[in-house]
Amino acid sequence: MSIDPRLSMIALSEADSRGAAMSAALTYVGEAFALAALDGVAPQDLAEAALCAAMCELVAAHGEDEAARIAGRLAERAASGEFSVGRRQ
Repeated sequence: MSIDPRLSMIALSEADSRGAAMSAALTYVGEAFALAALDGVAPQDLAEAALCAAMCELVAAHGEDEAARIAGRLAERAASGEFSVGRRQ
């Protein structure tokens, strides 16, 4: 069974679009952290609030079970050091 090359191009286009959307979203989040810091909000406080807000959005979009699976994958990625920008603590 062969795969229609047009389907592969669609998948690549969707992946590129998702990558661009994720990049834009990360830019907005970075700007939110910078603005909050200017107002004296501690980064760790904003990070926890952002995680709570993100979980609410994930539950609304995907339901509790899928949101929990996503959170579990994020926990595994954090434990493996994927999000570390400096020394691991």
